Amino acid sequence: MKNPLKNWPVFRQIVDGGDGTGPEAMSSETRALLPKNHGAQVSRSVCPYCGVGCGQLVFHENGKLISIEGDPASPISRGRLCPKGSASYQLLTHPNRATKVMYRAPRSTRWENLDLETAMDMVADRVWTSRERTFIEERDGRCLMQTSAIAHLGGATLDNEENYLIKKLFAAGLGMVCISNQARI
Repeated sequence: MKNPLKNWPVFRQIVDGGDGTGPEAMSSETRALLPKNHGAQVSRSVCPYCGVGCGQLVFHENGKLISIEGDPASPISRGRLCPKGSASYQLLTHPNRATKVMYRAPRSTRWENLDLETAMDMVADRVWTSRERTFIEERDGRCLMQTSAIAHLGGATLDNEENYLIKKLFAAGLGMVCISNQARI
């Protein structure tokens, strides 16, 4: 008959030695545990919160997000995330997160849901209207071709190529002069 005391971690610690933090302290259930992301696919990403650009590992399985952790291979963060970056999982999974476009008309007291296409059309129309209303082609006899009524603030997840294209589109295409990135702030 097996000695039931051998299942008791304190007994194993006394007999086998150890400080109570190694295998002697583990039950068979503990030894059988696997990480929550065991078997999941992993994608590398960049934290969306600030201009530092900390690396993240995004674990997913069958189209479902499992977890988001710091990327040890990132030369920037070396596997560490600040409290905001550590909360990235909740940014995507929290039941109270905003999942619809909400719009409140001028002088209205209530919000209404809009579909994304309608909201994007509204933004585009307002950008174009502001540009047309405030665009200055010439000042003091010199060609100016700009508007200072519209601004763009880029986010931390934009790479150099995307920022280059944004600068070209907004400056040359729309004449915007107020273009910046949160990484600079």
